[in-house]
Amino acid sequence: MSGAEATSASPAPVVPVFEGYPRWSQPSEPYATFPKVTLHDHLDGSLRPETLIELAGRQGVTLPYDDPEKLTKWFTGEITVPTIENWDEKFGLTTRAMQTEESIVRVAREWVLEAAADGVVYGETRWAPEKHILGGLPLRVAVEAVAAGLAEGEALVAAAGGSIRARQLICGMRTSTLSYEIARLVVDTYGEWGGSVAGFDLAGAEDGFPVRHHLDATTLLEREGIPFTIHTGEADGEHSVWETVHLAHALRLGHGVRVIEDVTLDGRPLGVRTAVRDVAAARAAGPASLRLGRTAQWVVDRRIPLEVCVTSNAGGVVDGVANHPIDLLRELGFTVTVNPDNRGMSTTSISAEMRTIEAEFGWGPEEFAEAEFAAVEAAFLSRREREALHDTVEAGVESFVR
Repeated sequence: MSGAEATSASPAPVVPVFEGYPRWSQPSEPYATFPKVTLHDHLDGSLRPETLIELAGRQGVTLPYDDPEKLTKWFTGEITVPTIENWDEKFGLTTRAMQTEESIVRVAREWVLEAAADGVVYGETRWAPEKHILGGLPLRVAVEAVAAGLAEGEALVAAAGGSIRARQLICGMRTSTLSYEIARLVVDTYGEWGGSVAGFDLAGAEDGFPVRHHLDATTLLEREGIPFTIHTGEADGEHSVWETVHLAHALRLGHGVRVIEDVTLDGRPLGVRTAVRDVAAARAAGPASLRLGRTAQWVVDRRIPLEVCVTSNAGGVVDGVANHPIDLLRELGFTVTVNPDNRGMSTTSISAEMRTIEAEFGWGPEEFAEAEFAAVEAAFLSRREREALHDTVEAGVESFVR
């Protein structure tokens, strides 16, 4: 599907559910047909377990389990043996199974099918090319392989009567010295393969690896007019967000939920783990005063989108979904979008995220439509393309609520 076809097409029909898809959802999701835009969706965190087992076998990668169900439970932490020192070790397994053009194409193609079955009409999947060159694959070839897989997925969805537009975000890593080289790769491939490369992301361990060490990369992207997002406000707090918006000038915040720590409750800073409980307790006791700090106010006033991933955050940033500040952030005026983060490793979809948020916070079609329109505006597309996407989502929402 070409870019011209995607932007001029009429609103997308309801995407048919491919047999067995989407994974990581209930058999009947109440929001399955709600039109969705996914912005924070890791390619290497979304492999089907059967696919990972097959690709690992072909490439000599040893997995802790060769049973799809057990492997999934190990990735989610339900099975704790073997233990790992760092969460990135799990991504090390998935990326080691994606070291050939064929394996990368397949994973990208299957990501599109899963997203389409989830009701996604536009999606950006992110990945780090430097993690896929262990076998000597050139960086550009790896990027082209993702582009090919996404295009194949789009074509399969179209052949089944659906419509989806899939693009890639190329990640540099905070822990690496290659972020400038990866940013240059984005510059060199931007506009290639029908506009497959939508922009850049800075990912990886946040605490101890500040954004200021990667300003040569973000300065290059700004100078070249290429949009970028940065993982921030997840494993580190308000200062990390400050660097992201004031030093790097990112257009979106990957996660970003710890910006809540720049909000005071009756003069005392909130903590991300206790913010929901503390605000509820204060309000139950009487009037409560919430005041945004300068960084939080900057993010609100400039409508810098938060790429929120509730289920993923609930297992580390906060203790359980009930303590996630997504509803509080929305109340305070932050621009909130709903994303899965890692479909496979968190065993979730956006449909499942919506069901969870509805059950916990009482959101409905109105609130989810607000989040989806925010995601449309935040998408790394041209103004004309976003306007067309807005029409598609609007038509889908109207059909859903009828």
